[in-house]
Amino acid sequence: MLNKFWRLVFATVGGVLGYQIVDYLGLSEEITLDLYNLVTNNNIYGIIVGALLGFILLPYIVEKIVKFIVKFENNLEGVPGKDIIAGICGLIVGLLLGVLIVIAFSIQSIPTFGLWIQIAINLILGYLGWNLAVNKSKELFNILIQANKKDNSIEVDNSEVLGASYKILDTSAIIDGRIADICQTDFIEGVMIIPKFVLEELQHIADSPDLLKRNRGRRGLDILKKIQKELEITVEIYEQDFHDIDEVDSKLVKLAKVLNGKVITNDYNLNKVAELQGVSVLNINQLANAVKPVVLPGEEMEVKIIKDGKEPGQGIGYLDDGTMIVVDHGKDYIGDNIDILVTSILQTSAGRMIFAKPKFLARQAL
Repeated sequence: MLNKFWRLVFATVGGVLGYQIVDYLGLSEEITLDLYNLVTNNNIYGIIVGALLGFILLPYIVEKIVKFIVKFENNLEGVPGKDIIAGICGLIVGLLLGVLIVIAFSIQSIPTFGLWIQIAINLILGYLGWNLAVNKSKELFNILIQANKKDNSIEVDNSEVLGASYKILDTSAIIDGRIADICQTDFIEGVMIIPKFVLEELQHIADSPDLLKRNRGRRGLDILKKIQKELEITVEIYEQDFHDIDEVDSKLVKLAKVLNGKVITNDYNLNKVAELQGVSVLNINQLANAVKPVVLPGEEMEVKIIKDGKEPGQGIGYLDDGTMIVVDHGKDYIGDNIDILVTSILQTSAGRMIFAKPKFLARQAL
């Protein structure tokens, strides 16, 4: 019903415009009730054609305009405020420069084409001013900060001031839980950003009918509550969403570019995709591997054999940090603590593996 109403409105508007165009062209004729006059009258033709075009074309044109405005608004939501301010300033400078050029060269006095040349110059310089200011917004704000610094003897990395200190949390890092312990040690500085679309994904996991997923989601929500309430790090919820992007990982990469921040994650694929697009990533698994105790071949240690390995005769044990130790000829000692001698170390993307032999067997081999 509403659609029919609007089509009637558009047809009326089109009819009025058709009548006005006929009148503007000087083709207007007086309308009488005479049948011949109604059939041949230019005004009637203008009204009919305008109404038909309004009924058919205007809804399509209005729909396209509305979609363009919505898309523009969504894109504008993801643009940092400093870029908008810089762009507006650049646009103003470009337009002023265009006016000065037009006045200096008396372009407005050129017959016939003067006005069009003036419009073209202003459009080109306005666009160049906006584009250049947005692309150079970081440098422009750096200059302003440098100008306002009171102590010139202290050098400050302004990239930190302008957004590089933003740390954006991924769903996997929240569920993992170790991020709360890392924040507690003050190794993470700056502002912790929790995007609204990540919260929605976490809520969806917490409401899952699958028990394991539901527990993981609830654990993630508890971790977020701990980070917000108990820790002294600044936490902000990023309300805007990127409606033109479906995948959460792609939204995280886009948000990191917008805020000039870093993504905290455990997701290997997100890590690689973000790095390919020039976004910095803080991977908790890589951090955990980096801070594990260094073990060298030839070192001796004590380990408890937990289970048998994949190869015949192997036993598997673990260090306190979770590092797997593969002990040759260790199957017979499952459940016992034995002294071992490290023979080699394998570092993989998934972590570190240590290969060893029982100490007394290694000594016998020597």
